[in-house]
Amino acid sequence: MGDYQYMPLRDVVFHTLRDAILKGELQPGERLMEIRLADRMGVSRTPVREAIRMLELEGLVIMIPRRGAQVAQITEKDLKDVLEVRMGLEELAVKFACERITPEQLKKLKDASLQFEEQVNTVKEDDITALAEADVHFHDLIYQATDNQRLVQLLGNLREQMYRYRVEYLKDVEIRSSLIKEHNEICKALENHDEKEAYAYTITHIKRQQDTIMSMMKEGKRENPD
Repeated sequence: MGDYQYMPLRDVVFHTLRDAILKGELQPGERLMEIRLADRMGVSRTPVREAIRMLELEGLVIMIPRRGAQVAQITEKDLKDVLEVRMGLEELAVKFACERITPEQLKKLKDASLQFEEQVNTVKEDDITALAEADVHFHDLIYQATDNQRLVQLLGNLREQMYRYRVEYLKDVEIRSSLIKEHNEICKALENHDEKEAYAYTITHIKRQQDTIMSMMKEGKRENPD
């Protein structure tokens, strides 16, 4: 249970299930059976039931009459709403990072860009999660450079809501090459304190993700019509 070991049991179960949903280990539409989850996690049904209620409040789980709890689907509107807010916050993040990034933070960002490129060149098909984590780490360093913890927190929450799509998105080999270029250009713009360039590449980065994920969702609808 790692970082969650000092939390109340209900919170441990909540974060464990939340991570599984965000990372796609629990798929949209999958039923959450209290007994099965309790057995798998070695806990009683009570903390599982409480965790499922908390996930319902977050919109990650919905209750279906006569079927119980299941992982919520994300609609195109949900995704569009998240990305619209994220673009506004990313503009703020780039502005502050350009003003406040330190030489040490810039070096870490360049290292993270190189690490992402190495992951792209060495990743195995069954380990796309490692690639996603390397991309997340790169963006986290930009957020930390803003020196604004409220902004870091908000961007982290928005990014997590899209995590389950990120893994699918990174399976596209051409997209990986584009991300390497965009990471490098963002590093260069931050080094030059060029807010306009940094924002332009960041928005290109997000819009590519939006277009790809929207296409995936539409394709999924065609393959699984109601």
